[in-house]
Amino acid sequence: MLIRLLLRYARPYRRATALVAILQLVQTAAALYLPDLSADVIDKGVLTGDTGHIWRVGGVMIAVSLVQLLCAIAAAVLAARVATYLARDMRASLFGHVQSFSSTELHLFGAPSLIVRTTNDITQIQVLVQITLAFMITAPIMCVGGVVFALGQDVPLSLLLVVIAPLLGAAILVILRRMTPLSATQQSTTDSVNRIMREQITGLRVVRAFVQEDHEHARFVAANTLLTDVSVRAGQLMALMYPLATAVASLAGVAVVWFGALRIDSGAIGVGTLSAFLGYVMQILGAAIMATYLLRMLPRAEVCAGRVREVLGTASTVVPPATAVPPATAVPALTRRTHVELRGVGFRYPGAEAAVLSDVNITAGPGETVAIIGSTGSGKSTLLSLIPRLADTSEGMVLVGGVDVRALDRALLSRTIGYVPQRPFLFSGTVATNLRYGDPEATDDELWRALGIAQARAFVEALSEGLDAPVSQGGTNLSGGQRQRLAIARALVGRPAVYLFDDSFSALDNATDARLRAALARETAESVVVIVAQRVNTIRGADRIVVLDEGRVVGVGTHHALLAGNATYREIVLSQMTEAEAA
Repeated sequence: MLIRLLLRYARPYRRATALVAILQLVQTAAALYLPDLSADVIDKGVLTGDTGHIWRVGGVMIAVSLVQLLCAIAAAVLAARVATYLARDMRASLFGHVQSFSSTELHLFGAPSLIVRTTNDITQIQVLVQITLAFMITAPIMCVGGVVFALGQDVPLSLLLVVIAPLLGAAILVILRRMTPLSATQQSTTDSVNRIMREQITGLRVVRAFVQEDHEHARFVAANTLLTDVSVRAGQLMALMYPLATAVASLAGVAVVWFGALRIDSGAIGVGTLSAFLGYVMQILGAAIMATYLLRMLPRAEVCAGRVREVLGTASTVVPPATAVPPATAVPALTRRTHVELRGVGFRYPGAEAAVLSDVNITAGPGETVAIIGSTGSGKSTLLSLIPRLADTSEGMVLVGGVDVRALDRALLSRTIGYVPQRPFLFSGTVATNLRYGDPEATDDELWRALGIAQARAFVEALSEGLDAPVSQGGTNLSGGQRQRLAIARALVGRPAVYLFDDSFSALDNATDARLRAALARETAESVVVIVAQRVNTIRGADRIVVLDEGRVVGVGTHHALLAGNATYREIVLSQMTEAEAA
């Protein structure tokens, strides 16, 4: 998983990676040359008393050390840049892919998990790449080169490496096999903590209103304790690796000195040779210790890569058309005087036993207002979301201007439809930046006009900074009714051909609701208006009212016709008003 993911995103940085490898090669060659020079100083300078030789070789050692230092610094800086840019590209790709998801895929992963995968998981991969480039290219070169140079010093003494290397490798392998499942659990429990924290912050008012602070605290403590326990177990295993490698290195040093002394005593080697050989053994084991540092991170990075690839490998159920209807053909059909048709529409969530919608047929022409009403869970919001293609139908088709929405360019479809969701969401910024989501080129006069129609002008003018008044994330510094009116104004700014209102008037008082609907009637005189509502007062003046029950259309007609002849609609009406008020 990890290798495939890195190969996919490392292509633009092949030259930089190759330069890092070259710098590491030079650095390692310099490091391997130093013990040989040290042996030469001891054997030909110190033992013979040749001070000039000591100065000459010592100068070379200083120069080699400087080359090693400069190459190490350059490699570390370049490695950090490559790792950072690679993580940037990976994060941007993941974010862009998530943006293409329909509501089905978003519900599949959940917002907390997607946030963790985009931030924490990619950061783990970034750190691994940086360490690999900065140190781990050195490790195999150092090991191979160290063995070659050690053999060049003394072959019998080099047999110690045959015992040391397998011992260290086996110990590390045992630890790694236990680390991988713990890393997977660690990331999933991080998702859980993130989800619970997000729920508690978002639903803080509900928690306090129902005095559930202790319950929510217990939920968080349970998730946090599980994450802590898993992290501690993983940390304990990781903590074993470095001391284990250090202990093996220390024992190896003792063994080299012991057997080396015996070799010196027999006259087989000199003191300088033993010093150089000991230096090479320490370099080999130092490279192994560096490798343990990387291997500590490898299991978690592998799990993170799998989680990132899982998101990238999930295709959206709402895919762009292979051959979109040419704009020259589509635009005339998507003018102000267009129409919307749902023909035999059915929708089923993946894996669901029953369909949410079945055989729905609705037509709305220019200048018409069609209202959709039904009991909770009857599929009203799902039906409305199919028109702007937030999800695709399982059966039938949705046509805008006589063209199947699946054959239209999504940007063109978006400009044709003004959608106000059931839960109006505002982004952090200002009133103006939020309204210009409807039309980035809108002037201030056009924004004020939309605010006036949405009955939001008065409260925006009352704000000290007007259109430049700050809006917090989610619009939490505004009331529910103010958020709804700003969301309606945002849709009005683009002056689309089709308006979709998903229970967008529920937070308004009756007087504001009446004024807003009257202003909307004038603004949308040539447009298609589809309204989903719970309040009968909001929709009783619609040209047609569609009654949904358990995902099926059980009645279509005007308010009075349905009141007289449709039992489902009559039940809904009489649950909100008296017989006299309904008539």
